Amino acid sequence: MKLKLMLWWLGVLQKRALKRKAAFREGVERLERFDWGVGTEDLSIARHYRLTPRAVESHAGLPVDLALELRFRDADSATRFLRKPSQRAFREGLFGGNLRLVGDSRDLERLQGLLKYL
Repeated sequence: MKLKLMLWWLGVLQKRALKRKAAFREGVERLERFDWGVGTEDLSIARHYRLTPRAVESHAGLPVDLALELRFRDADSATRFLRKPSQRAFREGLFGGNLRLVGDSRDLERLQGLLKYL
């Protein structure tokens, strides 16, 4: 339940940043469209986000057309990572098998550049 709430709140924060933070809005405009998602490996908990210069959409599940997916081994490892995301935590998650990146690593850099404005 914690993870579901955190992922929903992440969508709210992105929508708020698009309205209130010019740097976030400019980053989304440069990308034109960016679709990404977060979920557990078994997809029991998953949410995706579609960012455009006009709006941020947030829905449950992970469709197949996303540019980037962050898949966590379980809800606990996802919650631990999302509470204090950092490059070190990301690297440890990848090497420890708690996190799997589906997509291009350049998209991850773009996402990190946007999320720093939340």
